[in-house]
Amino acid sequence: MLDVRRMQVLRAVISSGSITAAARNLGYTPSAISQQLSTLEREAGVELLERVGRGVRPTPAGSLLSEHAETLSTQLAKAEAALTELKEGRTGRLAIRYFATAGASLVPLAVAALRREFPGVRLDLKLVEPDDSMPEIESGKADVAMIVLPSSTPRVKGVEYVHLLDDPYRAILPKNHRLARKRVLDLGELAEDPWVGVDGLPGACRDILLDACGAAGFAPNHVVESEDYQTAQGFVAAGLGVALIPELGLGAPHPGVAIRKVRRPDPVRSIHAAVAAHAREHPAVRRFLGAIREGAGQVSGNGRVGTKTG
Repeated sequence: MLDVRRMQVLRAVISSGSITAAARNLGYTPSAISQQLSTLEREAGVELLERVGRGVRPTPAGSLLSEHAETLSTQLAKAEAALTELKEGRTGRLAIRYFATAGASLVPLAVAALRREFPGVRLDLKLVEPDDSMPEIESGKADVAMIVLPSSTPRVKGVEYVHLLDDPYRAILPKNHRLARKRVLDLGELAEDPWVGVDGLPGACRDILLDACGAAGFAPNHVVESEDYQTAQGFVAAGLGVALIPELGLGAPHPGVAIRKVRRPDPVRSIHAAVAAHAREHPAVRRFLGAIREGAGQVSGNGRVGTKTG
């Protein structure tokens, strides 16, 4: 097999017109250049140069290899540039997993920031349930996943967990509910009410709700279930019950509900980014997380905390 480096030496000799000139340009001795050329001729099985006075000129085979050496040099330069861009995070693929409420409130602005600053990075965005993305992170199929992470959840070795924001739950009441006049409710005050379920499947979000109600001394009586927060607000507005919904899930509040802070306890879901080990130092990943935090700050600053709706 032909050696690419020796082909580059041949090209330098042909371009400069002599072994001595090529040695001077490349920083080698003439003897070292001659040895490289001799080895290349053995590899090629044909004479590549012929002497002309004090210089050399290429044979047809030498001209052919020199032309290919130039092409290879161009391709290698492109490969090195592409590799540099990949290492610096300007190209490649970034697989991001997110759940619905995070996608609606936080992910679009972060993706827009990545598009502006890393236009060469291809994004693989996928909507999943909060508890369903960790297997992809552990296997390396995904780079970043937004998850709900209770403090009691075991951490996976090798995965970096980056806290993004705390998302407080709010009490959602029918507009004419007896407690709608209050700005802050004790969770236990809703113990006797019928409830609209908003997280029917087992998982971190449902556990947070049930644990909070348990700490207040009761188990909620769910009379209807809805896995969609907007639909749940409609059920509440219709007077079917009350609900707890995380602030990010409120979207456009239904005109028929009142949104109130709760205490004793005040349930909160902690939203983290789980980052796969191979993606920890990826510049686009760090920028995505920074943009999510910026978006979270805007959401908190413009949120409904302390507001009185309805």
